[in-house]
Amino acid sequence: MQAETNAGRHEDSGRLRLNRTTLIKLIVVAGIMFGFGYALVPIYRQVCEALGINVLTQKDGTVARPANTQVDLARTITVELDGNAQGPWRFRPTQRSIDVHPGEMATVVYEVVNTQGRTVKAQAIPSYAPQSAAPHFKKVECFCFKEQVLKPHEARQMPVVFFIDPKLPREVKNITLSYTFFEIGGAVTAQK
Repeated sequence: MQAETNAGRHEDSGRLRLNRTTLIKLIVVAGIMFGFGYALVPIYRQVCEALGINVLTQKDGTVARPANTQVDLARTITVELDGNAQGPWRFRPTQRSIDVHPGEMATVVYEVVNTQGRTVKAQAIPSYAPQSAAPHFKKVECFCFKEQVLKPHEARQMPVVFFIDPKLPREVKNITLSYTFFEIGGAVTAQK
């Protein structure tokens, strides 16, 4: 009986030793995996820099931004902004003009103030001068894409994000972007 007990203890201590050894091996492997993953980023940067591919940072540490090759830096177009109000509000651009290069994204802001004590629904319609510039004026985002509902005495700033197609005829140096903002429909019912 004593021999069986000693054999059982010997087996248990052998298993315990084996479990500890396995645990230590797993901890070491996990540590190596973590260290490899942590070191992978600087290694990747060094390899990319050595090969001259996918360079994200310049030598001075600043982030390199790819140049937009679709922008015509040799030309500057002046876009003059205008706003006309047909209804119970004040409507105007927040700046009179902006200079842009063809192909360059630009943002301008129009401001509208509902001067009435009631909710109104409105729509903006753009127009361009000269008319030949209209197909080359590309709006990415515009408040004119949908109806606007303005609460009583609400003021809102509405952006227009656009670019001018580089195919714009070279003789066009100024474009006027004008919006007419007018009330549509009848009285707006209160929304719940």
